[in-house]
Amino acid sequence: MANVQKQFDQYHNQIKLRQEETILAEKRDIIRKKLKENLPKVFEDHDEENLVPEFCDQGSYEMGTGIKPLDGEYDIDQGVYFPTSKDNGTYAKDPVLLKERVHEALEGHTKDVCIRRPCVTVFYQKDGERVFHVDLAIYSDSSSNTDNTDYLAMGKRNSGDDYREWQRSNPTVLKDTFFRRFSNDEPARKQFRRVIRYMKRWKDLNFSSDGNNAPRGIGLTISAHEGFMPKYSDPITYKPDDLEALLGLVNYMVNSFFSITRNENGNLITVRRLTAYLPVEPNTDIYARMSDSQMQSFEDKLKNLKTALEKATSEVDTVEACKILASDKVLGDCFPIPTKEATAVVTKSAAVASSSNAG
Repeated sequence: MANVQKQFDQYHNQIKLRQEETILAEKRDIIRKKLKENLPKVFEDHDEENLVPEFCDQGSYEMGTGIKPLDGEYDIDQGVYFPTSKDNGTYAKDPVLLKERVHEALEGHTKDVCIRRPCVTVFYQKDGERVFHVDLAIYSDSSSNTDNTDYLAMGKRNSGDDYREWQRSNPTVLKDTFFRRFSNDEPARKQFRRVIRYMKRWKDLNFSSDGNNAPRGIGLTISAHEGFMPKYSDPITYKPDDLEALLGLVNYMVNSFFSITRNENGNLITVRRLTAYLPVEPNTDIYARMSDSQMQSFEDKLKNLKTALEKATSEVDTVEACKILASDKVLGDCFPIPTKEATAVVTKSAAVASSSNAG
């Protein structure tokens, strides 16, 4: 098997967020400042109690699994926690009302601030094109609820009453759950993050971002939480083998699909599904919104990825293995392909070292 770990390391450095994280953090801090400055006046204008929020990073930014987007639009998730009860008070019956207050406090900050079902999103533009956005998840803080639980404000403008709700949510515990098993295993934790990034880039290369066509990044992270196993080419020195680790996860996901037979208009149909349940409340299946046809496409593309990774694994020539991995249906042209000369030098050096060690 060809050794392609050097190329995986180079590829990882190409797709992971670096200086972009600094820019995103600056945008986040500006929004925090705007909310602290403007919310008191907004609440006063509506004759409501001034609620001072607390903030917390969330999502891939907090977990360290973010990648550079192919479409150029970067994002960061931010939790905004208000000391208000989901059971009584001004916003108990209508959590969207609190999101309206946040929207009002940010109005005019950029040209595009909108209320979406799970969050309030602030878009930043450059030359008329969106380049960044910050998703603000609005919460009823656990300290204000009798069950000591955080609740996420769900719903948007024009939503019916059934779609306006406070939903149990605990993203901080989610991160701890994902990384708990690596608490004393730094090499495995780092490889876990890298493999998630590889899967996210594969997703971006193979799926449209419209609607529910693509599996969500958090779904892939849950699948990795369930199926990732660290792999090393040298278990003594913990030299990583990312190709084997990635293949192991993809194998797990392909083998986790199952068949469901149901009655539709008097006809029995069998469909294939994969689940990814949040390991914390609200314990929802992240893939549930994908249609049967979208799920079938997901399985087919995962099987194609598995075939490509197996082919790369069995390839003895590093250059040829890298060509397979650099396909636009696998990891994309950011994956480096070394020259024949470069791999020949490495092979020769390894052979000399082996001969010296043998003596």
